[in-house]
Amino acid sequence: MPKPERAPRRWLWMLIAAAVLCQMALNLARPLISYKVLALGGDSVMVGLTSASFALLPVAFALWLGRMSDRRTSLRGITVVGTLLLSAGPFLLSSAPSLLLVALASAVLGMGHLCFTIAGQSAIARFVPLSQMDAAFGWFTAAFSLGQLVGPLVAGLAMGSAGNVSAETRLTDANLALLLAGAIALLAVPVALGASATGTRRARANTAAAPAPSRPTSVVHLLGVRTVKTNMIASLALLATTDIIVAFLPLLGEETGIAPVGIGVLLAVRAAASISSRLLLPVLLSRWSRTGLITSSLAGAGIGLAILPWLFDNPVVAGILLAVAGFFLGLGQPITMTLITQAVPPDARGAALALRLLGNRLGQVALPICAGLLAAPAGPGGALWMSSAVLCAASIRWPRKT
Repeated sequence: MPKPERAPRRWLWMLIAAAVLCQMALNLARPLISYKVLALGGDSVMVGLTSASFALLPVAFALWLGRMSDRRTSLRGITVVGTLLLSAGPFLLSSAPSLLLVALASAVLGMGHLCFTIAGQSAIARFVPLSQMDAAFGWFTAAFSLGQLVGPLVAGLAMGSAGNVSAETRLTDANLALLLAGAIALLAVPVALGASATGTRRARANTAAAPAPSRPTSVVHLLGVRTVKTNMIASLALLATTDIIVAFLPLLGEETGIAPVGIGVLLAVRAAASISSRLLLPVLLSRWSRTGLITSSLAGAGIGLAILPWLFDNPVVAGILLAVAGFFLGLGQPITMTLITQAVPPDARGAALALRLLGNRLGQVALPICAGLLAAPAGPGGALWMSSAVLCAASIRWPRKT
């Protein structure tokens, strides 16, 4: 590991800046997918399937990319490929004339997100001292939340304040806003190049100094580590729930008469609360254990979402409940990254973090499909109740001691 630096690492701040731009583009695009699916004649089941397609390709490639990140001394290629795919996804979505092509374009968007996330997490796990890792992962995930704040706001403004407009108007507005998302992601490409420059030099030095591993740590061995397995479950529940909120809140808004701009504000409130919890992480960890914070993260988010559908017709109350849920949803993710990183050998950190992402993607495939099927008879609120049940179940299963 490199010696700790007193001054902020330039590469880390560049990585964070690239993450903000990528997530802004991604979270501008994703609510628009739901509106586009509805405009093309889809229903809640199709919204769930399209949301699941975002995670489908990453399920197949997550572990391979994680192994590659462990072997490569430079993460520049993976980072740049991720930003380019994140740029291509919105352009493809804008031109997609059918539900099938919307789902395929959503899968391209998911692959871009996977590449960028694995490269960023692996860089932090490789170059940041363990004593500073919680803070670094907290800043990295806070950048994701900042993009999740700005993106839906822009999406809501682009779609307008009218609650009931024609499908043709919805489709035109969504396509134009998707072009903006692609342009924002393109801005991240030169920033991502700068983010990997310093890390590349250190990677070469660390690789030369460290003994080569005899063989890669197997997936079975990684899953046998209790900390890896329990943190995968927690991360899966938290991230899949965030996806379901983004996908199904527009449907809940259409049902209750809340205009897209109002949905954008509510999604931004959720993201702002997640930013606050991630920036407060060092303070919270000085008073409570990581295990206690993850348990609170799962249970607190689950309780907030359980109440939300009943009171969603009151925007102020809905905003408060989403702020509570968002605070707890943001809390757990960076902690799971640190615990998994600390639980495995240094030469298996990229693979372990990729395994965590694989679990996330499996959840992002299965849970939105289940949410869509449940929303068909129960309404969009049923998707949120299902997420609440998953979160509460994960908090009960979480070990009290690690």
